[in-house]
Amino acid sequence: MRLLPYARLLRIPNVFTALADIALGACAASMFRSEQVDLAFIGSACGLLLAAACLYCAGMVWNDYFDLEEDRHDRPFRPLPSGQVSTRIAFWLGLALMAVGWLSATASGQSPLGWMGVIDGTPFVISAALIVAILLYDSWLKRTPFGPFGMGACRFLNVLLGMTLARGSMPWPTQLHVAAAVGVYIVGVTWFARTEATASNAQSLRGAALVMLAALGIALAVPVRVPPDTGSPLYPYLLVAFGFYLGFPVTAAIEQPTPQRVQAAVKRSILGLIALDAILATAFVGAWGLLLLLLLPPALYLGRRLYST
Repeated sequence: MRLLPYARLLRIPNVFTALADIALGACAASMFRSEQVDLAFIGSACGLLLAAACLYCAGMVWNDYFDLEEDRHDRPFRPLPSGQVSTRIAFWLGLALMAVGWLSATASGQSPLGWMGVIDGTPFVISAALIVAILLYDSWLKRTPFGPFGMGACRFLNVLLGMTLARGSMPWPTQLHVAAAVGVYIVGVTWFARTEATASNAQSLRGAALVMLAALGIALAVPVRVPPDTGSPLYPYLLVAFGFYLGFPVTAAIEQPTPQRVQAAVKRSILGLIALDAILATAFVGAWGLLLLLLLPPALYLGRRLYST
């Protein structure tokens, strides 16, 4: 069995962005937890990383499954329309990935006293909501004007899933604030990418870019949610640097909205989520949060060989 078509179907380079969401949640949770970060915490975090990877890959499978007729016309090179992967295999693969992701997230909610019946059901609920959001987006919502909000909701829930590691010790306003920064950013990225395969409208691209800029504004206020002297003093400067990193290809695409320029901007924006997650993590754990950037090299390396949009 050739693995390359399956790697393309699953959008393997982008999986690292889903892992970064969970890692961000883990960093935030580690600061608010009353208990020490121990093997139980690490085990639960690994379970959530597996869950996020499986659910993201499942979303990519269902994306192509529901887009089959459109891809036969616009993207015939993709695994399903080209016949490299059958729709029957894609259907069962999507179901299996969702099942494994849900079970893994649920198991992560098992507390160290789980054998005595003490279980945290929050990961179960949030992962279930994430599955519903993924299926709604892939099957219907993305074809409506509300599509970007649907994708933003998926990322919002993914970050919340990572923060379940706090076991209820992290204030909900803080969780919602951090997740909103990522969710709003993805709303902008998804809006920017809506017509990436054809000629894009410069005015629409400007609107999407403003939404991404608004997400950075939301992120800028995250440190007010944490105790003083907790995060990195470089936090606002890192956000500004990220804005420039993102702004160059986005501006180029707006000036000349060809599919090549728009797709290049979208690719950087998607993988740039890892950098945004890393910067947000520094608000909770200081410079240690930048370790999340280690997820970027493998994503970039694989991105040279596999498409990610």
